[in-house]
Amino acid sequence: MLREPEGRDRAGVIDLLASPEVGTYIGGAQSRDALERAVPEVPNRRPGLFVVELDGEMIGTVSLDRREPERPRHDGLSTEVALGYLFLPAAWGHGYAAEASAAALDWFSTALPGEPVVLYTQTANSRSLRVAAKLGFAEVDRFEAYGAEQWCGRWPSPTSTD
Repeated sequence: MLREPEGRDRAGVIDLLASPEVGTYIGGAQSRDALERAVPEVPNRRPGLFVVELDGEMIGTVSLDRREPERPRHDGLSTEVALGYLFLPAAWGHGYAAEASAAALDWFSTALPGEPVVLYTQTANSRSLRVAAKLGFAEVDRFEAYGAEQWCGRWPSPTSTD
């Protein structure tokens, strides 16, 4: 289930961002002490940010965010909305990232029909590349950043007839 963040999600958000496994491809785990000080009692609520819940527990997040205008573009678009997802390691390998991301993309395409979405991930992150393929993202660029090769995909595909 996708829903807005609630106060009961704070501990899960901290676990997610402090996890060394989750941090592998996003610059590393954050300090649990710093997160305890920084994460508000009710994690940020905003359009496009969803908590993914399974059996009453938070297992991850999915977000659709407008990227800052000063960030380099790798997709040929003048503006972009980027899909992001983070899941607790216990939820990996069950298809939850693809299922939750597909639901978020359905929501987005209803709210802003025809607007493309991009997804960035390290090429070394084979799990994320599989999710991108399942969702129908088409590669538009590869580039070096953060000391690793990055992949940029676009949805819907620039060659899609939809």
